[in-house]
Amino acid sequence: MTTYEDWTAAQERTTVSVDDHELEMAYRDEGSGDPVLFVHGIPTNSYLFHAQLDAVAEHRRVIAPDMVGYGNSSIYDGFDRSIRAQEHAVRDLVDALDLGTIDFVGHDLGGGVGLRYAARTPNAIDKLVLSNSVAYDSWPIQTITDLGLPETARETSVEELQGMLDGLFRQTLMGENHDETFLDAMKTPWASEEAVTSVVRNASATNTSHTTEVDPSDVTADTLLLWGTEDEFQPIRWAERLEAEIDSCELVGLEANHWVPEDRREAFRDNLVEFLR
Repeated sequence: MTTYEDWTAAQERTTVSVDDHELEMAYRDEGSGDPVLFVHGIPTNSYLFHAQLDAVAEHRRVIAPDMVGYGNSSIYDGFDRSIRAQEHAVRDLVDALDLGTIDFVGHDLGGGVGLRYAARTPNAIDKLVLSNSVAYDSWPIQTITDLGLPETARETSVEELQGMLDGLFRQTLMGENHDETFLDAMKTPWASEEAVTSVVRNASATNTSHTTEVDPSDVTADTLLLWGTEDEFQPIRWAERLEAEIDSCELVGLEANHWVPEDRREAFRDNLVEFLR
């Protein structure tokens, strides 16, 4: 199994713009063919899709960035990390790599980025996959709201944050025997004082207005909703609403909590490969 160290060693880097800030974005770029962009959510990183990338890259070019403020991308304090900002950063990445029209796979906040992208520029995305995505006013959840309080950055040690993240994932991943390699990949990027501040700023940037201003009926991309049916953070009722409002849309429920790309690796991969084929 690919470790987080192996994953980051294969990353490339480019510069993207958010407002007046020039930021570094780290990303994986594998395979060849029509491009597929994978975008993670909070508090994860591109490793979230480690079990799916190789299979998709057999037939497609796969780009999986760490959003700005996450992973190995810029994490210094002082820039916007909202999904509005992430949309701008992702568009810059698409332009920098000259990708043109793309397919988009997004989980959690990454799904919110994809929803905005597809609704605001319908011709830019051919196929859209949303997995336990933020939408409407389904977010932020209480855990993230509490994490985003300014005093959290000032008062939380690296060790305390690591313990909090460890507990979050262990309590919400399915089953009892959790993959320690995956847990390490989710926690390692946050193992510094700068990273503590960054994850708090990411949490504070969760702005529900950035999805309530989007009309899902504007999405023209063929859409697949790959949703964990047991999700306590983004319940399946939000997926059912999206399915009703997006013209060409199919909902596939997978027995999982929020981290469905990890909990249901094979089923997620198989549905994804079939849809993107």
